[in-house]
Amino acid sequence: MKARYLLNPFLAAILMSGTAQAEPLFRAPGLLPTEIARPLLEHDPSVSAARAGLDRANAEARGLEVSPYEWTAQGYGQQRDVQNDRNYSEWSAGIERTIRLPAKAAADRAIGKTGIAASEAAYGEALHEAARDLAALWVDWLAAERARELAAISLRSFEESLGAVEKRARAGDAARLDLGTARAELVEQRRQENDAKTAATVAWTRLSGRFPGIGQQAVPMPMPLPIDADTSAWRERILSQSDELKVAEFRAKSADSLAARARADRIPDPTIGAYTTSETSGQQKIIGVSVSVPIPLPGGIRSQRSRSAAAGAEVARYEAEAKRREFESGIASEFAAARGAFQSMQIAAEGTTAMQENAGFIQRAYSLGEAGLLDLLVARRQAATAANNAVQAQATALKAYYGLVIDAHWTWDLEHE
Repeated sequence: MKARYLLNPFLAAILMSGTAQAEPLFRAPGLLPTEIARPLLEHDPSVSAARAGLDRANAEARGLEVSPYEWTAQGYGQQRDVQNDRNYSEWSAGIERTIRLPAKAAADRAIGKTGIAASEAAYGEALHEAARDLAALWVDWLAAERARELAAISLRSFEESLGAVEKRARAGDAARLDLGTARAELVEQRRQENDAKTAATVAWTRLSGRFPGIGQQAVPMPMPLPIDADTSAWRERILSQSDELKVAEFRAKSADSLAARARADRIPDPTIGAYTTSETSGQQKIIGVSVSVPIPLPGGIRSQRSRSAAAGAEVARYEAEAKRREFESGIASEFAAARGAFQSMQIAAEGTTAMQENAGFIQRAYSLGEAGLLDLLVARRQAATAANNAVQAQATALKAYYGLVIDAHWTWDLEHE
């Protein structure tokens, strides 16, 4: 696979994302533009599933708005046989319905609302996780493309080294053993270049397989920004925008609503009805109403369910608090990792510069007969390894930084109103 570095609208949008967007977006330099990333996220299966879950929660909430009970019609007919008298036709008809008590209706509405809120948070969390995957896979591909380029550059360098050895061998200034060693090293570099090409193809396959429709247009891997020592603004933003925490909190609220519903359910719903009866062939007519209420016994199933729901609500509250503590600890760890990765990237860049300069010096020294072949090969290997390490360090730092930006919902329209 051959990467193309094109100055097209795609690349222009990426390079301008650090300056032309709204203020929060400048914190994500070089990240995929929203008009490209957002459709990829919306069509992700996990996001689609969460969106369907939100539709289901809305339907369930509308169902909880109305009473679960329906009108029931009943009727009967009979013949009355009176001794020493004639037979009489009689009938009765009526309708009845159980009435949901106000406390239960309020609890049901609360259950519906918290269900919608939890599903909205779950949808946001699905978007968030898909966004992290997209950013990480995209950076992995850019890093693999850069490593492929470096492998090609390294191969050319070893080809130059072999040319220098061959030149000295023709002049009788290099042993045949050196020539064989240089040729063997060149074969190894060809293998490494092929491995780099394969890694780039695999990285693209993972990215395009996870997010079909993304364009195969490689761009120079962006540089992350340093994390300030004062991260309070970041921390508050991430906490306020965290859908993961919202899911846990709304589950706790839903458990409270279910407990309230179970408490209200200890009092049974009454059933009311109206009926009319015709007796003695219509000579007597009766119109009336009926009311029936089940009488729960102390310690019965309703009380047990109430106690169970109350315990479930307490469990959910503790779980939400545990999730918050775990999340806050995770934020601190991510900041520490991002800072460390940025520093490692800077150190790796310095090492690359030093190794490349050293390889250049030894190359010239070897051409002049002032250095041995082994020194030259070692220097070339060190320079290639340092360059690859620098790419990986940059990719690690960039993924860590983008992860924080996405956690804070400062890109791709992830922010909540």
